[in-house]
Amino acid sequence: MALKFSVALISSLFLLASIANIADSAIFDVTKSYGAKTNGDIAKALTDAWKDACAAEGSNTVVVPKGTYQLSKVTFPGPCNGPIGLQVSGTLVAPGNPGQLKDAWITFLRIDQFTLSGGGVLDGNGESTWKDHGCDKSGSCGTLPTSVRFDFLTNSVIQDITSLNSKNFHFNLLGCESLTMQRLTITAPETSPNTDGIHMGRSSGITITDVKIATGDDCISIGDGSENVTITKVTCGPGHGISIGSLGKYQNEEPVRGITVTDCTFLNTQNGVRIKTWPASPSSGIASNLHFESITMTNVQNPILIDQEYCPYGQCKAQVPSKIKISDVTFKDIKGTSAGPEAVKLACSKGVPCENVSLSGINLKSTTGEAQAVCRNVKPKFSGTNNPPPCK
Repeated sequence: MALKFSVALISSLFLLASIANIADSAIFDVTKSYGAKTNGDIAKALTDAWKDACAAEGSNTVVVPKGTYQLSKVTFPGPCNGPIGLQVSGTLVAPGNPGQLKDAWITFLRIDQFTLSGGGVLDGNGESTWKDHGCDKSGSCGTLPTSVRFDFLTNSVIQDITSLNSKNFHFNLLGCESLTMQRLTITAPETSPNTDGIHMGRSSGITITDVKIATGDDCISIGDGSENVTITKVTCGPGHGISIGSLGKYQNEEPVRGITVTDCTFLNTQNGVRIKTWPASPSSGIASNLHFESITMTNVQNPILIDQEYCPYGQCKAQVPSKIKISDVTFKDIKGTSAGPEAVKLACSKGVPCENVSLSGINLKSTTGEAQAVCRNVKPKFSGTNNPPPCK
């Protein structure tokens, strides 16, 4: 009898807790209570709705319904009093003038348990700016803003969103922990400069899965201080591939550790999986425990690449060795076609040669002739199938 009573009591408590959670959840629709209208600038309405949702107790969601809306520069700050979401079902369009945005169009700052979702589109409106800034020639796009910044988010999810035609990076992660990005579409023309799909730095516990990226630069770029990052089921192309780096350009960079890239597909990209560091590094650094596995390449210029001589636009002293130490790297079960003869290129630093690099199950055919493997300042371990043949 006592057991039955205890079970009934526990069940009742769970039910009451569930009812309380539902009661504490609220929807903040920008069009119903905050005056947002299609084709108008909804920055104020969205900011006001966020302030109310963030201040309220419980789990709350700000909603942007279907429709097309203009949106000037906005910041969504935390911390909030409970879990909070932004559900974008419509299309948000950025101003054409990058001077109105400075470093970023949309910023999410210091939020715990945040969700961005809704199936909508974030249109960075970059077409009018790319041709005016010449960064494809100079490498300098400093005046162009990132579409969306996620700064110091924890325990959060970004899902079911399309980022279109960013002026610079699509998504930038800084200081984030335990963040998942899934079911995203990231699109910009192949000729758009510096439009990295996802860039991260000084972040840990990041998972990126089931994402389609087509850009004019890296599909995903991983900067210093990134640790415990898992990238899986990403389709990349066109673009410059998935890159660890570039590293070593600045003072006091933090180590990169524990990066895993699996089950990804590269289509007509400039690079596949790449680790890149600058020569003439101002300080030493570390990139270790890096794993690439079960990857398909189709007409990729440089499918497997370690480039410690990365020096675009002549911005460095290329003859001075990189000080970034690369170690514990595996390339496994990578197959497909290379658009150039060097299907595997491991160009390590003569100052700090790569250590413990292994390749197994590599099957890459060149569309221009016999595939080659090139190795400098590294003694890689080869096992299993290896096409091209192992470098000496």
